[in-house]
Amino acid sequence: MELDDISEIMPAASAAATAGADRKVFIKTYGCQMNVYDSQRMNDALAADGYSATETIEDADLVLLNTCHIREKAAEKVYSELGRLRQLKAERAEAGREMIVGVTGCVAQAEGREILRRASAVDLVVGPQTYHRLPEVVRKARGGQKVVETEYSLEDKFEHLPQPRKAEVARRGVTAFLTVQEGCDKFCTFCVVPYTRGSEVSRSVAQIVTEAERLAEAGVREVTLLGQNVNAWHGEGADGTEWGLGRLLYRLAEVPGIARLRYTTSHPRDMDDELIAAHRDLAALMPYLHLPVQSGSDRILKAMNRRHTAADYLRLVERIRTARPDIAMSGDFIVGFPGETDADFEATMEIVRATNYASAYTFKYSPRPGTPGADMGGHVEEKVKDERLQRLQRLITQQQHAFADGLVGQTISTLIEKPGRQAGQIVGRSPWLQPVIVDEKAGEIGDIVDVRITKTGTNSLFAEAV
Repeated sequence: MELDDISEIMPAASAAATAGADRKVFIKTYGCQMNVYDSQRMNDALAADGYSATETIEDADLVLLNTCHIREKAAEKVYSELGRLRQLKAERAEAGREMIVGVTGCVAQAEGREILRRASAVDLVVGPQTYHRLPEVVRKARGGQKVVETEYSLEDKFEHLPQPRKAEVARRGVTAFLTVQEGCDKFCTFCVVPYTRGSEVSRSVAQIVTEAERLAEAGVREVTLLGQNVNAWHGEGADGTEWGLGRLLYRLAEVPGIARLRYTTSHPRDMDDELIAAHRDLAALMPYLHLPVQSGSDRILKAMNRRHTAADYLRLVERIRTARPDIAMSGDFIVGFPGETDADFEATMEIVRATNYASAYTFKYSPRPGTPGADMGGHVEEKVKDERLQRLQRLITQQQHAFADGLVGQTISTLIEKPGRQAGQIVGRSPWLQPVIVDEKAGEIGDIVDVRITKTGTNSLFAEAV
């Protein structure tokens, strides 16, 4: 996944399904887009069980932390938050009010019963493969049980989740995430995903298309397909044959109302010919591709178990750009992986210069317990990692600004998403994911309008209607 820290609050559906129910839930979401999607689906399940939303934690009868294990010291941050919740829960108990506290997501999967041992305030622990059981688990917790649900589910959780109400989907906005694939079989030596999300599982074409159609009926204009390794998706099609992601995108482009498609996050080894052709053929498929390479050194790539070389990656980027010349590339980079030398790092700088990214996420290597990288020798000193990260970030920032500056004076299409921070402004999204700020007279939320870029901001574009 893209590893930008979202760390936001995801309120549950706005109306309780059970007559007379007045229980409230507060969900805090950490990590990637897949966790945002998971929180939304947990919200849907809880709404069907009578929970309504609150954005104020003090009002909540149920507090869930939907956690991510990618970031450094992720588990410790969760325990710190749980320490604060313990005090709040005690205050609620003194006032005669119940508060159920739960941990979900990847830290829940990784830590399991250890969370109950270390954090007495926690009533339930639910892994990402079992959140369709959340209402049942909450009921058990309200009955006084301490519940841990982290076994990999044999049933299809997506089949067991209630569908969100049309009004709730509309409330979430004109863009939406749609998980099509979970888990990963690549076993990169720095990554915990195979251990917290399990092996690769793909949803069927029928499930995905049905969900996309429901989103479109509720006013969604742009859908981003999600997966830990999304371009490894392979699902059964209506004709009974196995489809790849490229063919799925062709099918989703036919859904009435869906004007824009994206997908993330990809692995270079799974970019096949049909998927590259989809970038060439589908106007709905936005010209922006997040394709992590992690390092420019073949020696480090081998140590990471990436199973591609720097030359493989650059040839792939060339093929993609030949198919879609206006495509913008994004990536992930880890500096200071065990054994990384100055020469290895310079190779990373070279692949960044050769690719010329519109954006990228950069990280210092930090060991994850249970991963092969954690046990490798040759760990790089922190001060060296810091210096390398700063150099890499400066180069990426230069490329990002150059890409944005190149759009000034151009007319581009923009999907209007929400009101702006300033009166009289609205905010849209460019085909390359940048926020675009324009006068509110340019269009209504949900419209796709042409605007002319007039200048750039730190992370956004300013435009005028044409």
